Amino acid sequence: MHLGLIMECDYREGRTQEEAFDEAFATAELAETIGFDGVWLAERHFAGPRNPLDPQGAGIPSVASSPLIFATAILSRTSRLRVGTAVLVLPLGHPVRLAEEVATLDQISRGRLDLGIGRSGFPRAYQGYDIPYAESRERFQEYLEIMRQAWTQERFSYTGKYYTFNDVCLIPKPYQKPHPPLRYAATTKETFALMGRLGLPIFVGLRGMTVSDLTTAIAEYRQVWRDSGHAGEGSVILRVPVYVAETQEQALEEPEASTLVSYARLRQSFAKSAGELGTNATEERAERAARLSTITYDDLLRERLAYGTPQMVAERLRHWRDTLGLSGILMESNVGGQMVPERVTNSVRLFAQEVAPALREALP
Repeated sequence: MHLGLIMECDYREGRTQEEAFDEAFATAELAETIGFDGVWLAERHFAGPRNPLDPQGAGIPSVASSPLIFATAILSRTSRLRVGTAVLVLPLGHPVRLAEEVATLDQISRGRLDLGIGRSGFPRAYQGYDIPYAESRERFQEYLEIMRQAWTQERFSYTGKYYTFNDVCLIPKPYQKPHPPLRYAATTKETFALMGRLGLPIFVGLRGMTVSDLTTAIAEYRQVWRDSGHAGEGSVILRVPVYVAETQEQALEEPEASTLVSYARLRQSFAKSAGELGTNATEERAERAARLSTITYDDLLRERLAYGTPQMVAERLRHWRDTLGLSGILMESNVGGQMVPERVTNSVRLFAQEVAPALREALP
């Protein structure tokens, strides 16, 4: 059971960008000290302070535009902690360049790198990079195939719709063989079946889906996984908002305002992006926006959040672990990005010291 910490690298109101970096490094160092297995870095582009003329614009301000550089700094400051990306948006870069950088970082860290990958569910980053979002799925599939060939073959050639390479020798090769562990962020219904066919482990989350939604989607993923002839049943890690406090009252009241802001922003993002995607994705995004438009904090507490005392949180996460067949849980520690650092740090410590041992002890 992998227990990790999601790092959005928030750039909070009233703080400088320099302070945001310092806060992120302190969080990673704390995670190693108190026993987390890994930290996972978001990739956030153009996530500056909200433009009052664009109420559906960027969400939480963040300095996490270059997760691999962030990962390099964290790996140099730690000795045990695994560092992953959650997720690296592949179509925004160049496949050979990124394959080189990943392999180099894997060598430097002696194999402490995990690679969460995806194509992002929102078009804003693509607009900023002047890449049509409609091409993102095809670009992702080419990108992934090129990286795999570059890592595993002495020399490789490739001809695709977007990229062509002839007799390329990638140096260095990764430290981990055949390459750092890959994991895809599955956020839409069609993605679960696709990842099952490809045999890729996945991240899932409780932002746009409920546990009931995930139960159905993961069952399909694992059925397609087996039907495609892959060994095992497919590894699933859950990203989940977690807040732990000494009393139930604190645990529910302290993160309420920040959490509601986060889900309001998410609803706006779903509504805005629904008109910019393909037909199936448009319907799914519009449905999620509609569901979130009437959702209450009590609804979120029942279906999407793990907030409470250490015992309450451990019981809920054990239940979800067993229901979904999880191989890991990633703590989202400051949903909405508006809680003060002292409260977030206390919650993270309580999770590591009291919830994590209970989760590990309960394993068969």
